[in-house]
Amino acid sequence: MSFGEIFLWELMGTATLTLLGCGVVANVQLRKSLGYDGGWLLVAFGWGFAVFAGASVAAPTDAHINPAVTLGLAVNGQTPWEQVPVYIVAQVIGGAIGAVLCWAAYKLQFDTHDDPGSTRGIFCTGPTVPNAPWNLITEIIGTFVLVLWIILSPQAGPGDSPGVPEFGNAALGYAAVAFIVVSIGASLGGPTGYAINPARDLGPRIVYAVLPIRGKGSAEWGYSWIPIAGPAIGGILAGALALALPAT
Repeated sequence: MSFGEIFLWELMGTATLTLLGCGVVANVQLRKSLGYDGGWLLVAFGWGFAVFAGASVAAPTDAHINPAVTLGLAVNGQTPWEQVPVYIVAQVIGGAIGAVLCWAAYKLQFDTHDDPGSTRGIFCTGPTVPNAPWNLITEIIGTFVLVLWIILSPQAGPGDSPGVPEFGNAALGYAAVAFIVVSIGASLGGPTGYAINPARDLGPRIVYAVLPIRGKGSAEWGYSWIPIAGPAIGGILAGALALALPAT
């Protein structure tokens, strides 16, 4: 696959991811939205199925839609290193585009929201208890789980009996990834909002900083390195561990 094709599919997949992922948070947080106050579980499921949709769109590129996944697969030897910058640039730009589309869909709700200073959380993550080392560890752990699962997840294959397939997680397609993302959000997402994807956080954070949102708060650039570095480290560690494990 050419660099241009990788760029296009990853951009579209990541744009789909952040349009739907940021969209579910907007639906829950903006007071004049029908999903207002829907709760954390709705957010976790919304992001999980946003990953399913984005990955399905980006299927021609093996659906990384996440620099941490790209780095983990590169360390594991499954993605050529020369392709890594193309993947990551496309993912960040796609993340930004999806965030703009989310804002456009909810423009009237943003304009009439009674607490516009709190809207940053619709676009990007932040800690409930600020502490850089521990926030970083939280993001490393969540991303490590995701990327290790992606690398080691059993694939569908032929069974022992003719005509009877032996199904692994691949039998569910990208829906299987959605379930693990929902699980991470429900179990590990509370401390930092579980970015587990630098592009999902950086692209929308840039967009939030420049969009004409009435009364918006700070983009909190001082925290922004954590949802970049944490997932990157977690992805690299997962790729390295998977590489070190004996073949099965």
